[in-house]
Amino acid sequence: MNEKLEKRDKKLYKDSSLVLKFILLSAIGIFMFFIPVRVNGATTIPLEVAITFLIEKLPHVVKAYAFVVIMVGAIKPFVTKTWNTDRVTTFFSFSKLIGAIFTLILFSGHAPEAISRPDHGPFLFDSLAVQVGVLIPIASIFLTFLMDYGFIDFIGQFLKPVMRKIWRTPGRTAVVAVASFMGSTAVGVMMTNDLYKELKYNIREAIIVATSFSTVSISFFVVIAKTANIMERWTEFFFVAFIVTFAVTAITVRIPPLSTKPNTYYKNQEGILEEDIEGNLFKGALNNGIEICKSAGSVFKVCAKNVVDSYELVFATLPNFMSIGLIALIIANYTTIFDFFGYIFYPLTYILRIPEPLLAAKAAFLGLAEMFLPVMLVTEAPLLTRFVLCVMSVSQILMFSTTIPTIVATEIPVSIKDLVIIWLERTILIFILTVPIAHLVLGI
Repeated sequence: MNEKLEKRDKKLYKDSSLVLKFILLSAIGIFMFFIPVRVNGATTIPLEVAITFLIEKLPHVVKAYAFVVIMVGAIKPFVTKTWNTDRVTTFFSFSKLIGAIFTLILFSGHAPEAISRPDHGPFLFDSLAVQVGVLIPIASIFLTFLMDYGFIDFIGQFLKPVMRKIWRTPGRTAVVAVASFMGSTAVGVMMTNDLYKELKYNIREAIIVATSFSTVSISFFVVIAKTANIMERWTEFFFVAFIVTFAVTAITVRIPPLSTKPNTYYKNQEGILEEDIEGNLFKGALNNGIEICKSAGSVFKVCAKNVVDSYELVFATLPNFMSIGLIALIIANYTTIFDFFGYIFYPLTYILRIPEPLLAAKAAFLGLAEMFLPVMLVTEAPLLTRFVLCVMSVSQILMFSTTIPTIVATEIPVSIKDLVIIWLERTILIFILTVPIAHLVLGI
């Protein structure tokens, strides 16, 4: 930290109004996402209470809203003429269109049984499309307080000293990881791609961050927990998923294919090394957070912008629930394809004594298609199985519905083969690490 910045930080540190603003906004964000509350005898978090209240009070409105979002999301790429920008975009443009068609069929009154059965189309629409469609814009308001007003930068400074030692990546990875966690998988991948092209990550570091730190956002944690009916165990689920995700990464960075990737930079240029943090860590972190808070501007304007921006994710996500999600469920319930692949993990789930081991193995494989699918398959399973698969949904990270095509669309040089191998390694390690922890925290 240079002298000029240090002096500026000292002045900001003494500005009580800025400190109060930083603390107040951070506290609101922390409360909405992290503080357990009891409602009607059940433990949950304030954000989930708000979402449930809105959906229960306006059921027809939110369903009509989700229907419109799916239709708009499906036709948007064709109206804006971006549908054929690249192969990945083309694939997902048609995937969204298929999702809209399935939705129209579902509400036509003449849907075939494979679409209309309660655990297929209606479940995807009511439990995912409606929930996520309402959740993401509202969550974006409170994520603003954590992302744009210094909190993630404050936390990132504390994580920086350990990043290189444990995860073999630069300290700036901490901020990318927290941004993914607070924002979305796509946010983390795109930030990583930018830092790679800016010569702040070498090839190996960029691949590690994109495949191992770009986890789903906390908004989706809520939907996962609610779908699996483990909101009563929210605190345990949240922290176990967080710990397992980064513990698995600490292992995978030390084994192929991640450990064998080159340390060269973008287009063989010379990299920009990270400067060491100097001075008092807490004061530096606080000053950094306050500096971001000061420069962020009007809370109302930033919240409004983030809500508008959140609809890019909403338009992309909801139609794919109704296409990729429904197709995967039809394959899972009407064919033996996923049963066959489930046997890859069956010896492990059996040895670990997970209740309904073949179901758990089959659900884990579904995570390669879409992160919600494992949870959807185990909604009626015993608590331990549901808990493990909820953690699995968060910690696998790599999936063909979002992460893998997003990474492939960047300039980060990694093959789909390597991405699948990394996913396989992560899945095995998640089972091994999560099961004993789940026994401990659940008391089973």
